[in-house]
Amino acid sequence: MRQADLIVTNASVLTMDAAAPRARAVAIADGRILAVGSDAEIAEREGPATETVDAKSASLLPGFVESHLHLFLGGAELAHLQLGGLHGVAAVGEAIRSFAAAHPERPLLMAQSADYEIFGRAATRNDLDAILPDRPFAMTAADHHTVWANSAALKAAGIFEGRDCAAGSEVVMGADGFASGELREFDAFTPIMALSGEDRASLGLRTGGEPDPAPTPAERAADRANLARGLAHLARHGVTSAVNMDGNRYTLDLLEEMRQAGELTARIRVPFHFKPCMQMSDLDWASAMTRNWNDDWLASGFVKMFMDGVVDSGTAWMLNDYPDRPGWRGEPLFDRNHFAKIATELDRRGLQIAVHAIGDAAVHAVIDGYAAARKANGARDSRHRIEHVELIDPGDVPRLAELGIIASVQPSHPPGAMDFPMEPTTSRIGRKRWADAYRCRTLAEAGARLAFASDWPVADVSVLRGINAAVTRKPWADGLQDESVGLMDALAAYTIGGAHAEHTDDRKGMLRKGYLADLVLLSGDIEAAAPEEIDQLEIGLTVCGGRAVYRAGSP
Repeated sequence: MRQADLIVTNASVLTMDAAAPRARAVAIADGRILAVGSDAEIAEREGPATETVDAKSASLLPGFVESHLHLFLGGAELAHLQLGGLHGVAAVGEAIRSFAAAHPERPLLMAQSADYEIFGRAATRNDLDAILPDRPFAMTAADHHTVWANSAALKAAGIFEGRDCAAGSEVVMGADGFASGELREFDAFTPIMALSGEDRASLGLRTGGEPDPAPTPAERAADRANLARGLAHLARHGVTSAVNMDGNRYTLDLLEEMRQAGELTARIRVPFHFKPCMQMSDLDWASAMTRNWNDDWLASGFVKMFMDGVVDSGTAWMLNDYPDRPGWRGEPLFDRNHFAKIATELDRRGLQIAVHAIGDAAVHAVIDGYAAARKANGARDSRHRIEHVELIDPGDVPRLAELGIIASVQPSHPPGAMDFPMEPTTSRIGRKRWADAYRCRTLAEAGARLAFASDWPVADVSVLRGINAAVTRKPWADGLQDESVGLMDALAAYTIGGAHAEHTDDRKGMLRKGYLADLVLLSGDIEAAAPEEIDQLEIGLTVCGGRAVYRAGSP
């Protein structure tokens, strides 16, 4: 009988395999699951070289699949100032000045997770000048769709007097004729990011292009360090597979170097990011990336697009006027007919499509585009995706299941569910539309396949916190449907659901003999924990490809 490299015994095993949903122990060898069964059955696989872990009745699960994040950017931002939860001039000012004093060498001081109403209202350059007048400083909203910069940063970036931006982006101008400090969407704040020397980390998100000029060896090493920092962060949270939602060839080149060096601790998918300024011929890059990277560690195979922005900045594309801006509904980044042509071509090439669509008009246009692709090319198991689906017209809900569209949603995003405040989001949506916002249980009950994620670094990557948010979410008002989901549904959306969304559910997302040896051991029994205390559990062990990539208590 073949002996195991690693055995986890005395566990509450949740296999996510409908044919055999529970077990007590798992054995793995050569990067695959060797056997799943009782403690006695698995003990027969133990040999002199086997490592045996006593789970002490804690939950053992398939490794978590994080279906939407930004790895390169997230790794870089771990070294930035974090403003989440801070409000008011005194607290924010102290944090900024302390961070500046600790980092005198940085050409741009960057802060993350700034609230849209951080000073009881949106920030201006004058607010930031009063805190830090003599060094370039900028802070990014948690959703990464708005940046606020001080005068030093605006002047250094050459946008103090404004900038012509692509559709959907805006350098907001003040009454004095100069930039107010608020920069909406990527094309507006790209010049600010360039000041940091870290702009390659966000290049796959902002432009989808390649670094120009080519990075120096030192810059490549710094970029690999950012990726390594991000991967270590994922491992600490039990994530063994991640779908990156921005990308370029450079990102894959760096990850390939890390794989060759034995430094890859999670399986990563990286898209080609198709921007509105691109031509159909640019899709050849997407096909080439898929040919070059298409295995269980590094893969491309899909194209990411943005149809709109976000609710809080008023850049999400809506079917109805924003309540606080009569006549304004946002605007699409792609003409709906042009998007349908792009979707049809991508589908013809056999590439998966993932589109950021937050407003209900954006969601509707994306569904129409997928329907056009199916009509033109015939039905296939495409598993095209919509990322976020934060507002959806009731008539579009059943269309997701009808067209086999994956609903890639984030339990951490609904206001009040985790870290995001109720305002300004709920007011921007409007009371009349609350019932159509952040639907989760509704989509599942209508037959849509769910894949859960955090959108890190937009939100905390912690899967346990995400599960907690998904199962404890409360309606905003009486009469609204409960959009929470059950524990097993949440676990499925972070495991087998995520694997299904990336076409890997035939070898990943379950603990089954022959499947990839990706698993996560918790610090306790998740089924025994009170729903509101799930986030108090911790990750005890993360195994990816049969190798322990994180152990609680290890440095």
